[in-house]
Amino acid sequence: MLTTRFVNGAPNWLDISTPDIDGATAFYGGLFDWQFRSAGPDAGGYGFFQLSGRTAAGGMGSTGEMGPPSWTLYFRTPDAQSTAEAAEQAGGTVLFPPMDVMGEGHMAVLADPAGVPFGLWQPGRIKGIEVAGERGSLCWIELYTPDIARAAAFYHRTLGWETEGVPFPGGTYTCLSAEGRGAEDGFGGMIPSAEDPVTAGSPYWLPYFEVADPDSTVSRAQGLGGTLLMPATDVAGVGRVARLADPYGAQFAIIKSVQAGPPQG
Repeated sequence: MLTTRFVNGAPNWLDISTPDIDGATAFYGGLFDWQFRSAGPDAGGYGFFQLSGRTAAGGMGSTGEMGPPSWTLYFRTPDAQSTAEAAEQAGGTVLFPPMDVMGEGHMAVLADPAGVPFGLWQPGRIKGIEVAGERGSLCWIELYTPDIARAAAFYHRTLGWETEGVPFPGGTYTCLSAEGRGAEDGFGGMIPSAEDPVTAGSPYWLPYFEVADPDSTVSRAQGLGGTLLMPATDVAGVGRVARLADPYGAQFAIIKSVQAGPPQG
């Protein structure tokens, strides 16, 4: 389960690129009670989705040239430049090289060997999201990839990740954790993309958000213009899970975890 006690290699930010930031604000505000706050006139339309005054994610409007609407996950690094170089040496691609973000930190966007984009965040004044593992916030991530062994080797060389096979209904789940932390401190997992019933084998990162009631959240999402991709399902020992897309096609999952952080006020 994710928390805001971020360590190097762990997720510490996420943001959405969408063709309609106002529409996305209405959707996620209605779904998770998020409110959007602009990062200022020099931020190019970027802003922060906040939950009870704490930043849960970022977001900005995008055009078709920037790719389809999607969530991007960022991982903490003490040195974005050296991590980007390590990613290239491990077979990845630098899509946007490391750059200073108005003194708030340094970011880069990379792609792993399967072409899945992800970001780096080297903290400055902004350390990362301010709420995680609680209702209405990021609590887990999953990578759908065609080659788990290759992905595990890449992310180990790039971010120091450790992987561990955990028994799971119907097989083994590859759990992800930061270096030296162990599966009990895991923040995500890997799944063979060929087993994904939603995207027919396309690789991608999927964020999970904690909710109190997945079934009512699904109904609310559909009422707000979202699409149900996988109905709410109980997963033994994990929780009740559903998968959705927002009105613009960005995919995400919701979960009521068996063990979750404290609810919001």
